Amino acid sequence: MTKNDDAALAEIEEVRKSVLSVMGDLVPAGPPASADESKGFLLSSWTKASRDLPPHYLVHFLLIGLLKYPHLGQWEKTAWALPVRLGGKLYGVEHRKMGVGVFAPNPDPSAARSSRPTEAEEADAREIVRRIRRAVDVAAPYFEWRANTAAKGRNINVVNRSAVLFERYRFFCKQFDALTAQASSRKEETVAPEDIVSDHKLRLSHMFPAIRLLEEAEWSAQAAIEAFFSWTEHVFIHLAILQGTIQTGDEVANLAEADWKAKYKAALDISNVKAKRHYDSLIALRTQIRNFMAHGAFGKSGEAFSFHSGAGAVPVLLTRSPKHRYALTGTPAFDEKSALQELESFVAYLWSGPRAPARECLESDLPTVLTFASDGTYSAAMESVDAMIKFVRRRLDEQERAANMDW
Repeated sequence: MTKNDDAALAEIEEVRKSVLSVMGDLVPAGPPASADESKGFLLSSWTKASRDLPPHYLVHFLLIGLLKYPHLGQWEKTAWALPVRLGGKLYGVEHRKMGVGVFAPNPDPSAARSSRPTEAEEADAREIVRRIRRAVDVAAPYFEWRANTAAKGRNINVVNRSAVLFERYRFFCKQFDALTAQASSRKEETVAPEDIVSDHKLRLSHMFPAIRLLEEAEWSAQAAIEAFFSWTEHVFIHLAILQGTIQTGDEVANLAEADWKAKYKAALDISNVKAKRHYDSLIALRTQIRNFMAHGAFGKSGEAFSFHSGAGAVPVLLTRSPKHRYALTGTPAFDEKSALQELESFVAYLWSGPRAPARECLESDLPTVLTFASDGTYSAAMESVDAMIKFVRRRLDEQERAANMDW
């Protein structure tokens, strides 16, 4: 153990003392005082105050992790149950299928079922919740230490939003196709000026629906391109995990903070000719769309203003280069339809060959697990699409059982 570890543990001990001071006479219950007390605890009921408790993991870390309160373990529909006493009176703090709560035991020795908590029990429950909330605030340094410690290891799940991010990209692509088709079908249609909403300045696109529809199609395409890069920023991290390129929380955090280029290279080998060709094309498109969308949207090639000359109005491009800020020539303006075709080509390439099994995992919404990246689990699942499908089904079954607390 290093000096830094010793200092951290000493700080945590001080935090623990402060939390115990806040908890006051809210203490572990200890052994049951009688058989009736045990029965009453098993027939305990939710209190209304439970809805104001912090998230279950903070309550767990506080009471079981930091304060070392003994708990009863898990049973069907219950992840953990912790008997406590407030002023000597028995209550339970439990994480059940429906959430974490403060529970009031049934004091009737002859009861066969739980009963509604009394007003006095509800008042006690509110006090228990108040102390736990206050203790959670005081324990903030402990939670930070837990988070930092966990991030350096491999026992971490990484949230997977690949499917919904891809759906967003597809949504805008479909909008582009639909609007383009509408524009084609209405290309001969015109609208009389008097039919135009009076508070809009008259524009050519207002008189010709096809022109307006093409404008909206262009906006949808640009939104699709933005959504595509958002999706790839996310999916590249998960691909790197599935392929074993990154295996710890720190590595995930570092890659998440890195630029798109670094994420691409973590997921794909650019020494491969096809991977490099897609990389170059996407980088060019990303630069163009970012310059256009994120820097004022003056013009697709970066033109922000024009100057008067014998040749008429000449567009001036902002180069964003510290040496040569302005230019008259630049890269060709991107075409939305061609850009979307390039994106679709890349999607097909991404899910081809050895990466095909990864698609089954990432479209399942299952989080990626860093432990599986280091212990060979993902390596085995990535051997084939069938192997990954079996792995995903097994994981989904485990997830469902855990959600139902069917231990």
